[in-house]
Amino acid sequence: MLNPIAFSLGPIPVHWYGIILGTGALVGLLLAIREGKRFGIVPDFFMDLLLVGVPSAIVGARIYYVAFQWDQYKNNLLDVFKIWNGGIAIYGALIGAIIGAVIYTRRKGYNFWRIADICAPSLIAGQMIGRWGNFMNQEAHGGPVAESFLRNTLHLPNFIVNQMYIQGEYYHPTFLYESLWNLAGLLFLFWLRRRPGLRAGELFAAYFAWYSVGRFFVEGVRTDSLSFAGPDWLASLLRTLWSPMNSFGWGAMEPGTNIRVSQLLAVLLVIGATVFVIYRRRKGLAVIRYADPIVSAKAAKRENGSAEDGAAAATPAERAIDAAPAREDTAT
Repeated sequence: MLNPIAFSLGPIPVHWYGIILGTGALVGLLLAIREGKRFGIVPDFFMDLLLVGVPSAIVGARIYYVAFQWDQYKNNLLDVFKIWNGGIAIYGALIGAIIGAVIYTRRKGYNFWRIADICAPSLIAGQMIGRWGNFMNQEAHGGPVAESFLRNTLHLPNFIVNQMYIQGEYYHPTFLYESLWNLAGLLFLFWLRRRPGLRAGELFAAYFAWYSVGRFFVEGVRTDSLSFAGPDWLASLLRTLWSPMNSFGWGAMEPGTNIRVSQLLAVLLVIGATVFVIYRRRKGLAVIRYADPIVSAKAAKRENGSAEDGAAAATPAERAIDAAPAREDTAT
């Protein structure tokens, strides 16, 4: 087992989990800054966005988790704030980050969809790296498997196989499944954003659709899924959609109740992203292309105001010269 603590600063242990998550956030920031330069957006904009997005994501992730585990926390309200004990949800983090980003981009005068498109690869890159924090903590894994499945079927290196040996059993490395899926998604988004027909908002929608498809199938073998009691027809539909994974030897785990929240939300997000793109195109709302210039409404307003102030400050003679028709000089 790998030591989850990287080093200590006096009495304060520094966990690999935090280092890995911080690395994921930094890589995402660098990707956004690099793409933002193509549109003339200064790096400070994305640095400030990160400072807004990270706390918003943490709060959203915790609220989401606690909401579905309220019976566990209703008599111990102080435990709600103990995030170091685990209990955060990625979809809640996305919801929180989006709310923070909407507020921030509007205050800066930018169209949210344009900024969301730039940040889409950053999000999936951060998730790709962040899953290795779960690996270090031996958490968010799947159900039990045979050691031979990890070594001979998946051909995983020893350090992964050994880390998946938890309390006397080997488990599905779901962190790895999701991380590899996100790597493929990152490459797909890099390719997609250079397509000339891509419209504003569609890269962000593609990110949600791609991530949700992978999360739906990975969630089927997780042992820590949030779940609730829903109608049997819905549970049967979700199991049917997931069933092709049986051929890979994954073996679905049964949740405590019959509907896994992340699986249901994943299906809804794929449908929502598809409807979003089709509706906006059919209604003529997808006019702006991804490659079009990005201009802050506040910056444009300031420039117009400066131009108007300059015109008002000009002398009558200067305004007369500007208004006079141009006359070509004649040679003698």
